Amino acid sequence: MNKSDFWYDLPETLIAQDPIEPRDASRLMIVDRKTGALQHQHFYDIIDELRPTDCLVVNDTKVMPARLYGIKEETGAKVEFLLLSAKGGDIWECLCGPGKRAKEGTKFVFGDGLMTAEVLTVLENGNRLVKFCYDGVFYEVLDKIGEMPLPHYITHKLKDKNRYQTVYANETGSAAAPTAGLHFTPELLQKVQEKGVKLARVTLHVGLGTFRPVKEEKIEDHKMHSEYYVVTPEAAAVINATKRSGGRIIAVGTTSCRTLESAANADGMLEAKAENTGIFIYPGYKFKCIDGLITNFHLPESTLVMLVSAFSSREIVLHAYQEAIKAQYRFFSFGDAMFLR
Repeated sequence: MNKSDFWYDLPETLIAQDPIEPRDASRLMIVDRKTGALQHQHFYDIIDELRPTDCLVVNDTKVMPARLYGIKEETGAKVEFLLLSAKGGDIWECLCGPGKRAKEGTKFVFGDGLMTAEVLTVLENGNRLVKFCYDGVFYEVLDKIGEMPLPHYITHKLKDKNRYQTVYANETGSAAAPTAGLHFTPELLQKVQEKGVKLARVTLHVGLGTFRPVKEEKIEDHKMHSEYYVVTPEAAAVINATKRSGGRIIAVGTTSCRTLESAANADGMLEAKAENTGIFIYPGYKFKCIDGLITNFHLPESTLVMLVSAFSSREIVLHAYQEAIKAQYRFFSFGDAMFLR
C-alpha cells in the first residue's frame, strides 16, 4: 500500500490546541468497524458501550517533562534539550537544537544551576549523549525545570502539566502521552468498574518516534521505532481470563493495542513480558488479542491512522474522518475520540 492512500485534508482550525474541560466532555464517534455505521456521542457515553464482561486495557505510562532549556556556559546561548532515553549513570540520549551549539565537551546550566550537563558524544543520527549532574532525585529536579514535550502542532502553552497526563499515569518514562486515555476521569473509571468491567494496566513508554512521519511511499518499507513495554503477570491473568470467558478486550489507545499485540501468542493469550517492540500494524495485519479500540483522530499518513485502518478498513476509517471534519470534531492529541467496536 502507498503512504498517499492514508492522506486526508484537515483544516488547521480543527487541530485542538487546548485540552477540554472536563476531560470526558470531549466528543466520541462510535464506529462499527465492519459496516462503517457511526454515531455521535460524548466520551462520558462510553459507559453505555461497555459490557460487564469486557476488559478495558490502559497504558499507565507517565510523561516526563522532558523538554529542557540549557544555557551554554561559555557564551550564554540557549539550547533546547529533549530527553529521549536513559542510558544509565545519569547519561541520556537527547535531541538538541540548535545542534551546532551542542558539540562534544560543551557544558550547559539549567534552572539557574539546579542542574548542569556536558555533551559526551554526538551520535551518527545527530542525537547527543549527555551526562547530567544535580543534587537530589533526578525526576524531582526534572519536574521543577522541565516542560512537557507537546507535539509540534500544538502551539499554545500548557497551563497545567497534569492535563498532558492520564489520571492513571504511574510509570515514568514517556516522551509523549498515550492520548486516548486523556479523556478518562476518576469518576468515569469508577463507573466503568462498578459496571463490572475489568481494568488492566500495561505500560508502553511512548517515544518521539510516534510523531516521526512515514517517508517511504511504500508503507511496507517503513521501519518502525522501538519502544519499551511491560505486561505484568497480573495484567496478563486478567486479560486471559476475559478472553477465555468470551469477553471483549478493549484497548485504550494505539499504544495499548501495540503492547497487547506484541505480547500475545498466536491464540491471542498474553504472556508476562518486559521488552522492546517495533511492531508496525497496517492493513493486512491479523489481530490476535483486541476486540475494540478507543483512539483519537490521528495525523494524515501516520503509522497511527494506518493501525486504526488495519483494525477496520482504510475506506471506513477515512470516511469516518471525513464525517468528523464535517461535524467539526477536534483532532490530534487534545482532540476528540473514536470507539471502533
